[in-house]
Amino acid sequence: MPDSSESDSRKLLGRLRDTLAEDTGSQERLDHITHLIADSMRTEVCSIYLFRDDDTLELCATEGLKAEAVHQTRMRIGEGLVGRVARSKQTINTADAPSERGFRYMPETGEEIYSSFLGLPIQRLGDTLGVLVVQSKQARQFSDDEIYALEVVAMVLAEMTELGAFVGEDSAFGVHTHPVLFRGATGQEGVAEGNVYLHEPRVVVTNPVADDPDKETIRLNEAVDTLRLSVDDMLSHLEPNEKDQREVLETYRMFANSRGWMRRMETDIARGLSAEAAVEKEQSVARTRLSASSDPYMRERLHDLDDLSNRLLRILTGQGHETGAEMPANAILIARNIGPGELLDYGKNLKGIILEQGSVGSHAAVVARAWAIPLVIHADRITTEALNGDHVLIDGDQGVVHLRPEENVARAFREKIAMQAQAVERYVGLVDLPADTTCGKRINLHMNAGLMADLPSLASSGAEGVGLFRTELQFLIRNKVPRRGELASLYGRVMDAARGKRVAFRTLDIGSDKVLPYMKPQDEPNPAMGWRAIRVGLDKRGVMRMQLQALIRACAGRPLTIMFPFVAQFEEFRAAKAMLEAELVSEKRLGRVLPTEVEVGAMLETPSLAFAPDQFFEETDFISIGGNDLKQFFFAADRENERVRRRYDTLNVSFLTFIRQIVDRCNAHGTPVSFCGEDAGRPVEAVALAAMGVRTLSMRPASIGPVKSVLRKVDLDRVTALVDEAAARGDQSVRSAIVAYLAENGIAV
Repeated sequence: MPDSSESDSRKLLGRLRDTLAEDTGSQERLDHITHLIADSMRTEVCSIYLFRDDDTLELCATEGLKAEAVHQTRMRIGEGLVGRVARSKQTINTADAPSERGFRYMPETGEEIYSSFLGLPIQRLGDTLGVLVVQSKQARQFSDDEIYALEVVAMVLAEMTELGAFVGEDSAFGVHTHPVLFRGATGQEGVAEGNVYLHEPRVVVTNPVADDPDKETIRLNEAVDTLRLSVDDMLSHLEPNEKDQREVLETYRMFANSRGWMRRMETDIARGLSAEAAVEKEQSVARTRLSASSDPYMRERLHDLDDLSNRLLRILTGQGHETGAEMPANAILIARNIGPGELLDYGKNLKGIILEQGSVGSHAAVVARAWAIPLVIHADRITTEALNGDHVLIDGDQGVVHLRPEENVARAFREKIAMQAQAVERYVGLVDLPADTTCGKRINLHMNAGLMADLPSLASSGAEGVGLFRTELQFLIRNKVPRRGELASLYGRVMDAARGKRVAFRTLDIGSDKVLPYMKPQDEPNPAMGWRAIRVGLDKRGVMRMQLQALIRACAGRPLTIMFPFVAQFEEFRAAKAMLEAELVSEKRLGRVLPTEVEVGAMLETPSLAFAPDQFFEETDFISIGGNDLKQFFFAADRENERVRRRYDTLNVSFLTFIRQIVDRCNAHGTPVSFCGEDAGRPVEAVALAAMGVRTLSMRPASIGPVKSVLRKVDLDRVTALVDEAAARGDQSVRSAIVAYLAENGIAV
C-alpha cells in the first residue's frame, strides 16, 4: 500500500483525535468530523448515521447534504442503501446509487445530485452502532485503498461512540446510555432489581489513534510474543487425559502464529491505529465474518478467536479481570457463561444472574435454584451493552431483562417485587402446618437441594425432607474427580444438617448440558437423549462405585436413601442396584458401619419406564417422577427450544392422564411415588398433580409456602372431576378450568 495513503490516513486520524480533545458539544464534534472526512476523502458529502433504537437509524451529522435534514431523516434497518449496510454489516460501493437495489430517495436531504455512494458499518465487536457514508457527484467506484482508509476511520468512530464522545446534553445518542430490553429465556423464576456486576469486564480502548506506527508495531509484537509464551506454558502443564483443553489451546496457538492475522493488524497500525485498536478492528471483522457462517465449527472458532483477542488486549492495556470495580450490595451478575466453581465463589449475596448462553438444566441454573435467585439465559449480547454499576431489572418469570430502565418501567417492576414480598410474609405462619386439603388428603412437601448452603432452608421453609439432593455439583466445581473421603464428609454434613429428616441422594447426573471439566465432551447430535446420568454411571463403574461407597460411609449407622437418575429400562435399575448391594457387602467385610436402612429408588424421566415389567415396581422402594425431562420426552419438545417448549402445557389432559397412570401403577404395587421438578413448585400445577394422586411433591424451598397455601384451600376431588370432565369433552388442557375453580373459591395463586 503506498506510503502516501498511509500518511494521509494517519493525518486524518490525528485530526480526528484532536477533535475529540476539543471542549465542544457532541453535535459540534460530529459536524467537525464529517467535514474532516469529506475533505480528506475529497468527496462532496460525508454523513454519519447512528442507531436511535434497535431498528431505527438517524442522520446525526453531514457535510454536503441539507443541514435541516440532520436529526429529521430516519430509516428502518434494511431500508435504503444505508439501512442495507446496517442490516448486512457489509460495505456498499456503487458509482450509480439510484440504480442500486433498495435505493430510497430522501427528498429532504438534497442527495439526488450525488451519484457515487460508499457506505460502511460503524461497528465494534460485531455490534453495528451506525453507518458512515461518503458521496460524490462524479460517477465512480471507490478504490480498495479508499475503502480501507474509511474502514480504519469507521473503527475509530466506533471507539469514539463506545467512549461516549457523541453523548452529551445536546445528544440523544451513544451506547451504554439508553434503556435496552433483552428477551431471553427463564433459567430460574423470580424478580430482582439491582446493579450490574460484570464477570469479565470489557477491555476499553482509550487510545484508538497513535502517532508512532513503529512504536505501536513493536508493542503489538511484544504482546503477541507474551501471548504465545502463555499459551505454550498452559499446553505444557496439561495432563495427558485433558484432550479437550489441549484442542482449544492448539487452536489458540494456531491463531497466535497466523501471519495473516499479524499482517492485517500491522497494516492497520501503519494506517494510524494504536496496537489495541488494530487488535479490536481485526476482532470485529472476524466476528462479523464468522458469526454469519452456517458451519457450527466456524462459529465455535469465533469464541476461540474472541478469547484470544481479549487475552491480547489485556496484555496491551494492562486491564486484567480485576478492574477495581467493587461489587455492589445488590449485585446482578452478567456473564457470557460461567462455571459452577466461579459462580459459587460469588456466594449467595447475588440478587440475580444474567447469561448470554447457558441452559435451563445447566449448573448455573442448579445454583440459581439453590439460592432462590432469578436467572435469565440467552440474553444475547448483553455483555457488550452493560457496564458495571448500570441499573438493571431481571424478570426470571418472563425471561426478560430491563437494562437502564425508564422510571415508569422501574416503578411497575418495584410494585411487582412488593406484591411478591407481601405474599411471602403470608406464608410464614404456615411453616409448621401440614398441607392438608379440604377433602382430607395430606400432601407431603419436600425440597430440592444441591449445596450445603441449601440445608438451613429445610426448617425455615417447612419442608418435610429433601426429595432430591443433586450430587453432581461437587464434581462440576472441581478440575479433577473429588476424593471419596471428601464426598463422604460432605454427605455426612448434609445428613447432620437434615436432623433426621429423609434426604434422597440422586447419584451423579452428568452429561447433556452438565459436562465435567475433566471429562471429554461427547460429540452427540442430541445430548439430552445421549450418554448421560445412569448410562455414564454403568459405563464408568469406578466413579459410580466410589460415590456409592462415600454415601454408605457418610451414613454412620443412619438410614440411607439413594435414587438413580434417568433410568429408561428395568435392567439399568437392576444393574445399578446390584452395584450398591455389592458395595454394602464389601463395606461390611471391611468392618464399616452400615446404614440402618437402605431405600433404593429410580427417577422416572422417560416414558418407557412407566411401561416396565411389574417386577420393576416390586423391586424399587420408591419412584420419583422427574417432571422436567419427562415432559420434554412426552411431548417431543426440547425444553431448551423456546419455539416449541412453550406450546406444551403441564396441564395438558394427555400428560395428566399419563401421570395418573403412573400413580395407579405404583399404587397397585404399593410403591411410593413423588413428583420432582419445576412444575411441582407452581401452585396451579401442584394442585393438578395432587388431583392425579401424587401425594409427595419436591420443589425449591421458596415454592413450598405458596404451594402449601393453595393446597390447604382446595378440594382435590373437585379438581379430579374437572380433569375427567375436560377429558370427556376432548379438551386439550384443563388449565382454564382449574384457574376458574380457584378464582370462584377465592383462592389466590
